[in-house]
Amino acid sequence: MRAVPRTTALLLAALALAATGGTTVSAAPAPAPKGTPKAAALERVPDFGANPGALSMYRYVPDGLSENRPVVVVLHGCTQNAATYFDGAGWKKFADERGFAVVAPQQETANNMNKCFNWFQSGDTARGRGEAASVQRMVEHTTQALKSDTSRVYVTGLSAGGGMTSALLASYPDTYAGGAVVAGIPHGCATSVVTAFTCMNPGVGKTPGAWGDLVRKAHPGYEGRRPTVSVWHGTADTTVVPANATESVDQWTDVLGADQKPDATHDLPAGTTQSDHRDANGTTVVRDYRVQGMPHGTPVAPSEGCGKAGAHFPDTLCSTAYITRDWGLA
Repeated sequence: MRAVPRTTALLLAALALAATGGTTVSAAPAPAPKGTPKAAALERVPDFGANPGALSMYRYVPDGLSENRPVVVVLHGCTQNAATYFDGAGWKKFADERGFAVVAPQQETANNMNKCFNWFQSGDTARGRGEAASVQRMVEHTTQALKSDTSRVYVTGLSAGGGMTSALLASYPDTYAGGAVVAGIPHGCATSVVTAFTCMNPGVGKTPGAWGDLVRKAHPGYEGRRPTVSVWHGTADTTVVPANATESVDQWTDVLGADQKPDATHDLPAGTTQSDHRDANGTTVVRDYRVQGMPHGTPVAPSEGCGKAGAHFPDTLCSTAYITRDWGLA
């Protein structure tokens, strides 16, 4: 396991507490009654291959999942774990109903004492290095084991997981068909713990071209298809301020050759506005979701059977439903 210097660890702790309000959530599943048939569950995969980022791998495979189905990677926020996010955001329901496997990487305290993915460290976000390389290996292990459709691999995450989502979309555009950044940060905004605070609040402003260059630099010379991106943010988020959503939209519209100004807008439940940004072919490649009055978190809707309301899971609308719809998994 990788060790974190004490000074850095203390700063990471402060960063994690700022990002989560100091709330630690445990999601240990309750044991099933004796005699209950074993159903599909989120399970740890102890040996998935090279693991330079020293992460743990969890995976959910719905009962009877056929070959050539999609894979979704979900990345938890600080102080959470794989099960917290998988359960809280309602991924089991949608994996079962829409037929895809879920890979849920888990950060460990040996890497970051409050389990934040290290989205601000180039050694963990660069292609072929650290945590990003570990997640990539989890995806490869899963697609090989399940004979999945490698053209339909997607990634999403909350907060620090959202920052890592941005990094994976930039560093591995050949792996992902789409991504959803929830209360996250543009790729390349921070290069240290100290600059991470500035990115979170008050945010960093760059031109769309400058943001786009940071993505293109992550995989120099790449000219293939790039993933579509959706950006989710609450307008009352004081932890990772909404300016980050605006900068993320600027980043990905530049990378994907889309209009910076929305080509269409839609009113959704809970005061949510969806803005669509289209490329030169008229295809929507970037979507911007703003949830009015929502604080830091992933929006869920338990009344619709979508997730569990709680710390950093505001009861507003079912983001998982819209995210999977945008990916064509509905």
